[in-house]
Amino acid sequence: MKNKAVVLLSGGLDSTTTLAIAQKQGFQVFALSFDYGQRHGVELERAKEIAEKFSVTDHQIMTIDLRQFGGSALTDSIEVPTHRNESEMNEEIPVTYVPARNTIFLSFCLAYAEVKNAQDIFLGVNAVDYSGYPDCRPEFIAAFETLANLATKAGVEGKEKLKIHTPLIEFTKAEIILKGLELGVDYSLTHSCYNPKENGTACGSCDSCVLRLKGFNEAGFEDPIGYSA
Repeated sequence: MKNKAVVLLSGGLDSTTTLAIAQKQGFQVFALSFDYGQRHGVELERAKEIAEKFSVTDHQIMTIDLRQFGGSALTDSIEVPTHRNESEMNEEIPVTYVPARNTIFLSFCLAYAEVKNAQDIFLGVNAVDYSGYPDCRPEFIAAFETLANLATKAGVEGKEKLKIHTPLIEFTKAEIILKGLELGVDYSLTHSCYNPKENGTACGSCDSCVLRLKGFNEAGFEDPIGYSA
């Protein structure tokens, strides 16, 4: 019998690659996505398609409206930065940071994992190409894993400790893409843009689009999705 794993699936490039890695490692996957009031809600449609493509055991979409708090360009009426270079992106924590988002998401992953008797949680955080988000750092992941094993029945009574896997955390975007292609990931299904057009087309100029395009260029492949810019 396969070991079970919860995979945080946003519908983006990184999380889809992470899902492919979890399956390659032999895990039975339970995917979890979030409708949190993000302006790029099209990613949820992509997450549904990806979960179906990978034939995951179960795919849950949780609704938590973080627009009630705001404080981010993704959940509030704050302009999404565009046409920035990497040095500008790394000057400070960007306005596209959603306060405590990964802490919130991981808490739900933890509950889902307990219910499904899964000892493993996978998420596609990355701290190399773009390290502006505090909740994508190895220190945060290690601290949350400690918390997970202190705060749950599974962690306290379980014979095995809960493990949080971040297989992409030290990869460049190009390395992530090459790994995904090696595993047969169809990146045309994914969505990365923070500020898509009404029809869902990627803008091509937000930080996420810029880094995605740079990754494909460095990997030596053409990005299979369309861009409006």
